[in-house]
Formats: sequence, C-alpha cells, structure tokens
Amino acid sequence: MLPPLQAGEILRQRYQIIHPIGQGGMGSVYQAHDLRLEGRLCAIKEVQLDPSLPPRLHQQAREQFYREASILARLDHPNLPKVSDYFSEGDRDYLVMDFVPGRDLREIVNEARQNGRFLPEAEVLGWAKQLMAALEYLHRQDPPIVHRDLKPSNLKLTPNGLLKLVDFGLVKLLAPDERTVTIVQGLGTMFYTPLEQYGADTGVTDVRTDLYSFGATLYHLLTNEPPAEAKQRFLRPETLKPPRALNPAISPHVEKAILWAMALHPDERPPDIATLREALRSDTGALNALREGETIVVQPTIRLPALNSRFDRALALVVAGLLGLAFLVTFVIAPTIR
Repeated sequence: MLPPLQAGEILRQRYQIIHPIGQGGMGSVYQAHDLRLEGRLCAIKEVQLDPSLPPRLHQQAREQFYREASILARLDHPNLPKVSDYFSEGDRDYLVMDFVPGRDLREIVNEARQNGRFLPEAEVLGWAKQLMAALEYLHRQDPPIVHRDLKPSNLKLTPNGLLKLVDFGLVKLLAPDERTVTIVQGLGTMFYTPLEQYGADTGVTDVRTDLYSFGATLYHLLTNEPPAEAKQRFLRPETLKPPRALNPAISPHVEKAILWAMALHPDERPPDIATLREALRSDTGALNALREGETIVVQPTIRLPALNSRFDRALALVVAGLLGLAFLVTFVIAPTIR
C-alpha cells in the first residue's frame, strides 16, 4: 500500500483533501473540497494499482478502470451518488463522487442493538424500497450493472431521509460474453456474499447476486445480527436462523421473502427486483411459497448435477477446499498439538 494522502494535498489542481472517511485493502475514500466549485464537498475513491504488475497488466487494469468509471459517470438516480470525475496520478486511480452526508445503516442498526431494541419493520422496508429502486435502475442499464457489495455500511441515510448506495467498489458490468470487469478485485463482505461470488472474476454472478446481498442486508437490519455466511450454510444449513426466531415482530411474508432472496443457488432466488418487491409487499402472489402455519424452509434444495456450469464447478471447489481444511486440522494439525 502506498502512503495515504494527507490533509491539504491537492489532486489534479482541483480537489483538496480534508480527511479520510474510509479505507480498504486497495485504497481509501477521502472527503475533499472542490476548489473549482466553491462550497462543494466531494468523496474521492482511491484505487491503488499493484506496482509489481507487469506493464501489460498494469495498462489493462487502468483501461478497465476508465471503462467502468465512464459508465458510472453516466448514471443518474436519486439513490446513487453522482460520479462527476475520474483520473489517474502515478499508480493510483481516482473516482470523484458527490459527498453524501448522514449515517450509514451499520451505525444505525448497531445503535439499536446496543439499546436493546429492533428497528421498526415499516422503517426498514421504507429504506428497502429506495434500495430496490436503485438496484432496478442499475440492473436495467445496457449492459446491466451488478453492484456485488451490498451491505449496511454501504447504505447511507441523509438527514432528509434519502437512502444512498454509496460504494461502487465491486461493480460488475454484464457484458454479452459474460466477462467480469471489476474496479477493485475482491469477494465482497462474507455475511452478505453468495456462493457464486467466491469464484471472484471467474464466478458466474448476475443480478440475482445482488438479490442475495439485499436479502442478507435486510436480515441484518431487522434482526440486529448478520446472517451466517453462505459457505457455512452450505455445510450446515441450520446455522441460518429464521429471522422471526430472532425478532418475532417481523411479518411472516417479510421473513419468507428474505429467505427466498437468500437461497444458496441463484435459480432458487427471485429472478429480479420486481418479483422480490412484490414478495415483500404481500404474502400472496409472487412469493407463492409457504402457507401460514407451515415450517419455513431455511435451506432450499440445491441442485448439483454433473459439473457442467461454472457455478457448479466453483461450488465444488469451495466444498472441496473446506473439506480439505477439515481433514488437515483433524488428522495433521490436531495430533501434533496433543
């Protein structure tokens, strides 16, 4: 990692750094003054390129960044921050966005938990409605855009109640040849990441990937706990507790919709945001799931035919890796400790 930018530094003779507001494995996010537009605050996302990359790969990574940044700059939606500029300096690429004031939903749900209460379902569903509008807008782009890193800390609530999806760190463009293009390589955050995303750039992710992360985010906001991660659920389905077991005030149809969105296999999830929106609105119609009084199926059936798809191969690799680790701990490491 290169040293962080210091307060007062000026980028591109225009953006004066105030202070960092976030940091990740491949860069930071800074609040800055726009010296050209007096009084305007912006957020600058920094992406550091690996200096050890061969020149050819370094150039490809930079071209990839510009390709995606140019598409993000064309987006215009009330629940997304506006991307206004992008540029490079040295081994760092920068994406300039509107600064969004307010608190993120991780702070808000943590505060509720510390105070021994749950966030009201109606309030959470109001935020969910805004998030679904943003996702639907992204998924309808040409090519469609999949966010791949939905989580409470990436959702900011402004003082006037507007929800903003503030981070495009793992955005993927669904090109016709299904190539994955990412500004920042990574898997997302484990509690909100579906199994198919563990293939990184070789994983088969589509709009249903965002539906899983949306469901996991909603689970956390309504129960005060993040859900069990997908890899753990694959081996031990019982690790995912039904939301109403943690918060009985959750409506049965909302619980069903969340669990539907969080199905491990993409084919078991709603096909799109519109279908999920209908499921959250009512316990009839689109969900067509369990009747009142029946047991909620937390773990849907996962179809694993012959490994003839990239998803199935990626899934098999995940399972093989976990089983291999268990073998190593049980039969190699444990005897040496005794």
